[in-house]
Amino acid sequence: MTSSNDASANPAFPYQARGSLKGRTILMSGGSRGIGLAIATRAARDGANIVIMAKTGEPHPKLQGTVFTAAEQLEAAGGQALPLVGDVRNDGDVAAAVAAAVERFGGIDVVVNNASAIDLSRTDAIDMKRYDLMQDINVRGTFLLSKLALPALRKSSNAHILTLSPPLNLDPKWAGMHLAYTLAKYGMSLTTLGLAEELKNDGVAVNSLWPCTLIDTAAIRNMPGGAQIVQAARGSEIMADAAHAVLTGAHLTAGPAGSATNTGNFYTDEQVLRAAGVSDFRPYSLGAPEEKLVPDIFL
Repeated sequence: MTSSNDASANPAFPYQARGSLKGRTILMSGGSRGIGLAIATRAARDGANIVIMAKTGEPHPKLQGTVFTAAEQLEAAGGQALPLVGDVRNDGDVAAAVAAAVERFGGIDVVVNNASAIDLSRTDAIDMKRYDLMQDINVRGTFLLSKLALPALRKSSNAHILTLSPPLNLDPKWAGMHLAYTLAKYGMSLTTLGLAEELKNDGVAVNSLWPCTLIDTAAIRNMPGGAQIVQAARGSEIMADAAHAVLTGAHLTAGPAGSATNTGNFYTDEQVLRAAGVSDFRPYSLGAPEEKLVPDIFL
């Protein structure tokens, strides 16, 4: 871990970094907007190298941002960026992204499994194409990107796989509410659980991160009533700061940053940031009182 003098800070939010991602190379699935872009931007402010593989090469009619505009934002923030148009469901695209990251930046230190599809329909209403989409992106995509990056990660002195997926909460409530989506997100979490055990002697840390509350994203804002819903949400900056704390080891009380002793955890953003010294989360909200924020699912 580097000293705080080397870490970029954002005075608008309470998290004070104690480590830096400067010079580290991050390979992220998705990330052209939303939480993924926020995580990448926070890393870029440290001077990280970020490889973003996302499907959005052309502007979306309803959602702002492409992989190329994301790269421009990352470079403006102080990082180096390599934008790649690719689909995490496609083996060739993922293999090419891993190879491009190694060729451009000399290796891979961090994989962020950010790409995810969501459909909260109940079983009798879910379209099987949507079911397959969630399984392919969420579960298979997470497994594939992690798998193909392993040779490069094993060569890093600070290797980490971070997946945006929830704790494995076996309360039947969640499976009963939206079984197809629960299966897909828990598949991502099982990948964390399994890889952490499999790689525990390889120096590769594997963890998941999940928000305690609803997070303001363009996708939610475009839902019916989304503009009102997000008023009871937090901004994506809280996940960006929490991811930064995990990847730099700022939430650990002992042990080297990014070491494999910090592995197999299902963190929430609040848990990580409290351990990193944050006690007031109000600056992350869009204005609603803390007790009025919408809790996230699976918790």
